Amino acid sequence: QVQLVESGGGLVQPGGSLSLSCAADGITFRLTTVGWYRQAPGKQRELVARITSGGTTIYSESVKGRFTISRDNAKNTVALQMNNLKPEDSAVYYCNAVPIRWGWGQGTQVTVSS
Repeated sequence: QVQLVESGGGLVQPGGSLSLSCAADGITFRLTTVGWYRQAPGKQRELVARITSGGTTIYSESVKGRFTISRDNAKNTVALQMNNLKPEDSAVYYCNAVPIRWGWGQGTQVTVSS
């Protein structure tokens, strides 16, 4: 059974940084394109960053230049470094395959506010 666990969220001021981590049991990330998704209240879940098995990264326009996705195949984790955070980045952040393949984890809350 696949279990995804996201961590690293929190409350940060605009312009601040956070680093999220996604770990998984039951799957091997290195063989799969993995993405970070987010869902703000009242909005649909959106894909903001993905990394392929070959290490190619793709970002949505809203986070390009501020977020960096990376993977650690030895630890079977995928990270999301978020810099210059804006209030509109506030959301629950999730990881999953691209396209979506597994059940959702509990997510990690990111709140950007002064």
